[in-house]
Amino acid sequence: MKKPLKNVDTTRYDNFPVVVKFFFVLLTGAGVGLSIFYIFGLSFAGRTLLDTAYYYLLITCFLPFTFLLTPMFKGQQGIPWYDLVLAVLAFAGSLYLYTQAYDIASRGWFPVSTNNFIVALMIFFLVLEAGRRVGGLPFLIICLFFAFYPLFADKMPGVLFGAGYPFKSTIGYNVLTAEGLVGLPTMVLGDIVIGFLVFAAVMVASGAGKFFLNLSLALLGRFPGGPAKVAVMASAFFGSLSGSIFANVIGTGSFTIPAMKRVGYSPHYAGAIEACSSTGGVLMPPVMGAVAFVMATLLSMDYVTIMIAAAIPAILYYFGLLMQVDAYARRVGLKGLPREEIPRLKETLKEGWPFLSVFVFLVWGLLYMRWERLAPFYASALMVALSFARRATMLTPKRAVEMLATIGKLITSTMGLLLPIGFILAGLTVTGTAPAFTAKIVNLGGHNIVPILLLGIAVCYLLGMMGMLIAAYVFLAVTLAPAIIEVGHTNVLATHLFILYYSMLSAITPPVALASFLGAAIAGASPMKTAVQSMRLGIVIYFVPFFFLFRPALIMQGPIIQTVYLFLLAFLGIALIAAGIEGYLLWIGNLPWWSRGLLTVAGFLFAMPEFVTSVIGGVLAVLTLLALMLRKYRMEPSKTGIPLEGRSLSVD
Repeated sequence: MKKPLKNVDTTRYDNFPVVVKFFFVLLTGAGVGLSIFYIFGLSFAGRTLLDTAYYYLLITCFLPFTFLLTPMFKGQQGIPWYDLVLAVLAFAGSLYLYTQAYDIASRGWFPVSTNNFIVALMIFFLVLEAGRRVGGLPFLIICLFFAFYPLFADKMPGVLFGAGYPFKSTIGYNVLTAEGLVGLPTMVLGDIVIGFLVFAAVMVASGAGKFFLNLSLALLGRFPGGPAKVAVMASAFFGSLSGSIFANVIGTGSFTIPAMKRVGYSPHYAGAIEACSSTGGVLMPPVMGAVAFVMATLLSMDYVTIMIAAAIPAILYYFGLLMQVDAYARRVGLKGLPREEIPRLKETLKEGWPFLSVFVFLVWGLLYMRWERLAPFYASALMVALSFARRATMLTPKRAVEMLATIGKLITSTMGLLLPIGFILAGLTVTGTAPAFTAKIVNLGGHNIVPILLLGIAVCYLLGMMGMLIAAYVFLAVTLAPAIIEVGHTNVLATHLFILYYSMLSAITPPVALASFLGAAIAGASPMKTAVQSMRLGIVIYFVPFFFLFRPALIMQGPIIQTVYLFLLAFLGIALIAAGIEGYLLWIGNLPWWSRGLLTVAGFLFAMPEFVTSVIGGVLAVLTLLALMLRKYRMEPSKTGIPLEGRSLSVD
């Protein structure tokens, strides 16, 4: 490999003055140490840390740097004075709330004292501004609406009617209670997500990103269209570490997209492959995006249960991608990368065995030992120890500082997205409107599951289109999910995964397909053309959620025999769909136009988890394949070397 994986950083960290970098690394180290102290249940002078006190301290360590890392306006490089002021206010305000946490826990927060109200109001607007900087203006508008909803809920008509509260109580409820700022989102970050963010940063600082890219190159680079297969595999690995679709596109796409273009992929196809590969990485076990941890906490389930449930859909999604890029490459005659650009597998494994060992250890700790939130800390410690096996990966003081900076950037950006979601939950909870929303959805659907699902998909797409994956999931989890479960009697976990998948697919679906547009920018392609191609490549994500919603065995929520049977049906069906869409099938070759539609329909019917449709799809597939094999036999030269027919096989 000639070009290394680039270190992705879209923040202003490099522009920090030395003293700001010092405090950033110092507070990051303090925050990580604080989380270890709390999560491992340690005590100091016989006293353990109160939950809300811990959350306010965690906010103290990381919220101030949201205003320094992320600019107020796009394009700002330096750090203006007002961002420093906001950072200082965020630090002082959240530290003050920490000092009040024990008093609030013992006496209650209501009525709100004057001092507490002033500080809470300041933190309220600082958190919203942090959310705007990280999540964008639409995210801010949604959070503002629900944060202020208690002010006018008693004046709203019909299903929107709820209990009303004065301004002072509304601010107090948002900032000072376990239903607001220090509720579910902060609990998810402080209890579970922070450990996995630390693990991701340690892996990246040790060179895991480069190793997984080299491993993908060594395994797949020499095959037809090798860079596209590398993009799929590397993005699955990198996305599992970063938990971010857009960081994934930039991180792996900066190498894979130019490589794909160089071997013959069109710019829009290359950008679409990277966009689809990066989108699936968010739900790729063992380390998934923050929204998976939100789901685990909201459902009071072990994270391991979520991880296992997400495995089969993720495998099917990436299998569909690999089949399509392979079929396309073979149909148009693309080659792999030159041998000199492909790392030797033996040398790659020899250099990267620590990374694979740590991944295996993490999975073992999660699945077998059931360490849950402790597992990523143990895995991080093992990675630090194994880094000393080679000089190239040794965690030197300089790398340790870089690792802490990476941890700080990951936690700060995640916190900027999660904290405002507490205001959404507070607005829905205190007014009591969430059950009313659910009842209204049920009535709108006429107590029929299909209209409710279609309505839910539309809402998922609209909210996800604004880049609000976590906010979309949280809102729909408390409003739409109960309606689906009530009417369709569906599996709870399958219902929540269904919502999550359809919130995520907006990243590759026009008109606002942010991941596709980012891939197009790197590839120098048309954004809309790239987005349309992304829909074709990511077709699995559009129908598999329906399959596991009605057949939860596909997410390991049923008998293992049924899981294996449904998985094989989906696996073979997706292979047929990929062949039909791309026009190439192994052992057959390029497909004539009439067979492509038949194979696509046959694959979809065969993959559907219904006996009758699977039989129909299987019969249609067999008949189509027999016709294709007969056609191939008639068109191939006979054993004597004399062609039976003088026509060319190649039909696009």
